[in-house]
Amino acid sequence: MELIIIIFLFLFATLYYLKKGDSLYKFIIDGANVVYDRYAPYSFKTIREKVKDLGQNYTVKDYTIQICLFGGGALIVSYLYFYNIFVSILYVIGAISLIPYIQYLRCKRIYSEFIFEQVQVYTTNTIMEFQTTQSFVKALEGVYGSGVLQDPVLSDVKIMIDMAYQNGVIDESIEYMNERYDFYMTRNMHQLFLQITKEGSRDSNDVLENMLQDIDTLVEGVYRDRMDRANFHRQFLQYGMMLYLLVMLVQYLLGVETYRELLNDTFVMVCLHAIVLSNSYFLVSGEKYYNENVGAE
Repeated sequence: MELIIIIFLFLFATLYYLKKGDSLYKFIIDGANVVYDRYAPYSFKTIREKVKDLGQNYTVKDYTIQICLFGGGALIVSYLYFYNIFVSILYVIGAISLIPYIQYLRCKRIYSEFIFEQVQVYTTNTIMEFQTTQSFVKALEGVYGSGVLQDPVLSDVKIMIDMAYQNGVIDESIEYMNERYDFYMTRNMHQLFLQITKEGSRDSNDVLENMLQDIDTLVEGVYRDRMDRANFHRQFLQYGMMLYLLVMLVQYLLGVETYRELLNDTFVMVCLHAIVLSNSYFLVSGEKYYNENVGAE
């Protein structure tokens, strides 16, 4: 440790000699910013902008609270494992660096759930409007003016209406919406409207009623899957935390002094690091799985 301190002091003195006064400070700050921008694609600054694009807010207060929770947890767990403050600091830095990434995953899940719900509202209300108007464009106008939709789906419905009037047909409008929201219920509904508009259908109301029932069944299945995933996620986190704290049971059985003596063994240290890192990896992977593919049909 003394050697590391000497090397650090030597490097600082060299930089101070080469970069006098304010230029040294500017040199350090510029260098830190370059490293920050290059190696932190999921930094707080970047994620905050991405979260804004999802219509949500990620404040400094939120980030500070997460730093305290993640950093404090990492500090306690790592110190219980290694009884070394410098090792604990490294784990704290690692835990804090993951915060923006995990927050972004959670915000994406919330946004995906919101979009799925909006698509459900769009399809069901368009079908009901069509049953009254017998016109796809008029149905879109009814849904647009009803106030049941929010952006970005609301704005996309307006684009569909404009495209339909400009082109005189609904094909491009439907293709645009299918590309924007690639869900089974949107594609199926649009295909049905194309068929009714071009070929006609005497029993269109019965067909549309069946589609409404199919959508209700599909949405019910998605919500059930969402609840199952939430329960699995909660249990997964509980097991992960229990595995972290398993070291406390080991120390209780062996005794703290005996355990600390074992830390002098390189093999034991490697095994402990492997346990902490592998458990952390599985927790992050589980978080990624839970927050992705939400609303999949």
